[in-house]
Amino acid sequence: MRKLVARRAAVKAASIGVATTVLLAPLLGIGSASAEAPEQLSAENLPAELVQAISRDLNLTPSEYLDRAAQAQELGRYARDFRSQRPDTFAGAWIGTDGKPVVAVTSADAARIASADGYQTRISAVSANNLEHSLTQVNQWIATLPRDLSEAINSVAIDILNSQLVLSIANTPAGHVLNLPTLIANVKVILSPGGGGPVERRPMGGDTYISAPTSLHDTSLRGVDVCSFGFNSVDASGNALNISAGHCDPNLSKANQQASVYLPNIRDITNSPEVGTFVTAELGGQSGLDYSVIRLNSRAVEAGMDQPSVRGANGTTLNITGTAEPVTGAPVCKSGQSSTFTCGFVVADRVETQLYTADGESKTVRGFASSACTLGGDSGGSIVTGTLALGITSGSNAADAPNCTEANTQLAPYGGTASLGIPIRAILADIDANSGGGVGSGISVRTQPANQ
Repeated sequence: MRKLVARRAAVKAASIGVATTVLLAPLLGIGSASAEAPEQLSAENLPAELVQAISRDLNLTPSEYLDRAAQAQELGRYARDFRSQRPDTFAGAWIGTDGKPVVAVTSADAARIASADGYQTRISAVSANNLEHSLTQVNQWIATLPRDLSEAINSVAIDILNSQLVLSIANTPAGHVLNLPTLIANVKVILSPGGGGPVERRPMGGDTYISAPTSLHDTSLRGVDVCSFGFNSVDASGNALNISAGHCDPNLSKANQQASVYLPNIRDITNSPEVGTFVTAELGGQSGLDYSVIRLNSRAVEAGMDQPSVRGANGTTLNITGTAEPVTGAPVCKSGQSSTFTCGFVVADRVETQLYTADGESKTVRGFASSACTLGGDSGGSIVTGTLALGITSGSNAADAPNCTEANTQLAPYGGTASLGIPIRAILADIDANSGGGVGSGISVRTQPANQ
């Protein structure tokens, strides 16, 4: 066996292109909201590296970051109620660049209601329901395309402000010859770098782990897969779990998805200590999610890996205080051990993109897009808004970049860096629904130390 950490190559993802001139508004339909807003840490309790990233990437103070994150969740709860009561007139909601919440509607009467509730309003030509229907039509069309053409479509998102879908098309010969469906009138096309390449390139970011379909001592093993731990969780039976990306499970497509998870011993990969086992994983399918559940063993628990924290630079940690929903305009940060924390904003709370397995099978994955720089090896890592768990990293258009400085420079003509996140609340609901009362039943993200 070659003692070499290999890049994650089992899944190929399209890059996520987001044009700077397009404001992508939310659909606010993923997952379930908590009855009460979870509390967040005070600005004084944020790690120094996170404070630095907030100032560098968002140009906000720590207090402004926390306030805007909380305001986005309040807007999300209001928008969900508003949409359930007025499904034909709700057209989206977002936090504007000035930090003020906006509710989009299709009628003057609905606008007066939202305005009376204290929100800025915007009249839109098409409701969120109708744009969702168009999104379904476009994805049905994509599914009929040959692979060489469907691979040229990086992602499909909804631009509520302009009542249209936005298709990110690779700037390649295949992308240029696509004939877009004429049944969808409101389609805008933006060009982005061709092909995101393999999701993983090299280990970096927060807590990095490696896995393989067989034992590390298997002499036929040619390499190992590299990903990042996400949020520590616990189920109703007290099992210590971690939520990561589904495509990180090397046995994802097999009847028995279990595979061991190790902390990498770079000097001697074969003797890396085992810290857990994949117990389930999902990629696409009916849920459209990309997640895995890792059952942590006693070695991991004794090392403190079951605590409610996200590891950042230099060993600093951020304590998680609850969960959140993606809302366009909300500030977000992702953890990263080598690159420290990086931050950005949610630019669309519903994005769909294609992932291709090693066997060439296409999987539609749904999530949210953010402008936070995410590099190769970060798949499965944590994304937070304020001190709330928002989602895990699935893919990025900067997977090939050696660092965020170069990524920002190279991708600036295409709207900058963009990352695909999978909403944590949707993940938790899907794990619980499919647990059958076993591991994962009653799962929740840890917000208190395990000994409390």
